[in-house]
Amino acid sequence: MFTGTALFDVLLPGDSRSLKAKRAYVRPILAALRRFEISVAEVGALELHGRAQIAVAVVAAEAGHVGEVLDNCERLVAGRPEIELLSVRRRLHGEDD
Repeated sequence: MFTGTALFDVLLPGDSRSLKAKRAYVRPILAALRRFEISVAEVGALELHGRAQIAVAVVAAEAGHVGEVLDNCERLVAGRPEIELLSVRRRLHGEDD
């Protein structure tokens, strides 16, 4: 069994000055990521306007599958034209960890 996580640090557009506007950008991203049947949540920068941290977690029998799913998640987030992906931190844990 392997688990993988990814933390996406994103910059939201300048018009996301309110938390309501911020949620309007983050909510569709979370919904799109859930299509991969993974756990996903906004986990950081909750009170900061214009920034968000989104985390995903994957569990699979093979490390290659975990990497493939995380790659797809990263492509989805990076491909969103309304945001800028600032950084991605990934971790893979195996049976021996």
